[in-house]
Amino acid sequence: MVAGAPRIFVSHLAGTAVFDPNGDQVGRVRDLVAMLRVGRRPPRVLGLVVEVIGRRRIFLPMTRVTGVESGQVITTGVLNVRRFEQRPTERLVLGELLDRRVRMVDGGDEVTVLDVAMRQLPARREWEIDKVFVRRGGGGALRRKGETLTVDWSAVTGFSLEETGQGAESLLATFERMRPADVANALHHLSPKRRAEVAAALHDDRLADVLEELPEDDQIEILGKLKAERAADVLEAMDPDDAADLLSELPEEEKERLLRLMRPDDAADVRRLMSYEERTAGGLMTTEPIVLRPDATVADALARVRQQDLPPALAAQVYVCRPPDETPTGKYLGTVHFQRLLRDPPFTLVSAVVDTDLEPLSPDTPLRTVTSHLAAYNLVAAPVVDDGGSLLGAVTVDDVLDHLLPEDWREAEFEPDGNGDGLSRRAQPRRGPAGGGAHGA
Repeated sequence: MVAGAPRIFVSHLAGTAVFDPNGDQVGRVRDLVAMLRVGRRPPRVLGLVVEVIGRRRIFLPMTRVTGVESGQVITTGVLNVRRFEQRPTERLVLGELLDRRVRMVDGGDEVTVLDVAMRQLPARREWEIDKVFVRRGGGGALRRKGETLTVDWSAVTGFSLEETGQGAESLLATFERMRPADVANALHHLSPKRRAEVAAALHDDRLADVLEELPEDDQIEILGKLKAERAADVLEAMDPDDAADLLSELPEEEKERLLRLMRPDDAADVRRLMSYEERTAGGLMTTEPIVLRPDATVADALARVRQQDLPPALAAQVYVCRPPDETPTGKYLGTVHFQRLLRDPPFTLVSAVVDTDLEPLSPDTPLRTVTSHLAAYNLVAAPVVDDGGSLLGAVTVDDVLDHLLPEDWREAEFEPDGNGDGLSRRAQPRRGPAGGGAHGA
């Protein structure tokens, strides 16, 4: 960026694509790393935290950034793919500086940081944070509650202090367009304190989606910091199979307490799932597939499949059963696949196009057999039926993969194979002399 170019508010960089000089995307910006300085000197921006293949987070020094414009970041093409590790003297701008409560130097008013802006120093490849966008609460007779203003960095104080009860509104705004798995990855890399604050600010449904994507230790940590009533609400919002997996890792007393706080119907589904062995169809299944009566039409089925919050694997087919319509159902009659629904007129009864050729799985079917069944018949989901012929649920391919991958797969980092991966052109130290030693060493 040339001298005189406009300042960049850092919240606009969240999720921005990072490209090499050839135009190939190498990752996305997930945060910025800054170093606070003595007195009122603006912090120096050391670099970007970039997420590359495999959700691995690496450090990209600002000296390797040749352009920040038009919604993209351009690098020199030289990346070090060692995992980013934050140093004690560093601050994550999005994760730690936003939503802080600081004070105005003149007057001492408490304000909340909504954003900060950085600029490139003239004739240098260094960047610093020189502006702070804040919201000031009510107080004076002439001051409107919620007034926002942009001030110099030197006009506020308190960034270096440890803060309890820090909000998360501005940080959550950077998560709005991110998928739950990406939000989970961002939470995983925050400090436990910040992770708890962000989790507390997320809506129950959003937190449930994110929890399903987190490693087990993070799930237990976050759930343990929620009030019991809210923890039960979040468990209700989770897919029953994910809620059952999480609860099964808790001490018996805590598990029972949360189950008693859940709605009876939701708790019953979770208890039923926990009664099966973990690596069986019953332990893997979800209890919320699409269930239709025989007299439902193709139009009815398509309306159910179109539901926005329905996972793609469950939307791939509907299950035709006699009443009741919720699991465990009446007699299971068969499956209608999505492609068949697209080929038949809307007024056709689903009972007329049901597929009865494939045998359903029993709840005690072992994982190996479930995997073979899905692979052999090119399925993304399969029904689970009990000895009495009632539909209990459905096993989806994503749940099978969860159990086939290593237990720590959500935390697994991308490791270069040494033969070139399209990301690392050549090994480089994480920092030059001005930044200290090497990150991730």
